[in-house]
Amino acid sequence: MIAVTVPSPAPKQKEPLNTWAMLGLVTEIGGMVAIPAFLFGFLGAYGDKAWGTSPLFVIIGLMIALTSSTIAIWHHIKPFLRS
Repeated sequence: MIAVTVPSPAPKQKEPLNTWAMLGLVTEIGGMVAIPAFLFGFLGAYGDKAWGTSPLFVIIGLMIALTSSTIAIWHHIKPFLRS
């Protein structure tokens, strides 16, 4: 009987991202930071003006924006971090 060994396929290598893909990724991440910061900051300023609490709701709004942006960015870049 003859033993035949089949070579295992080479591991698939990740292709490097091209310039346009990187630009798109940076733009998406920028939007993930800027849009919540603007919206929650604006809503906080509106709440502060309506209830007369000077920086309270702006600070709370920006903290919510920071937290939501961090979570969204983490979930967005997690596939790129896996080897």
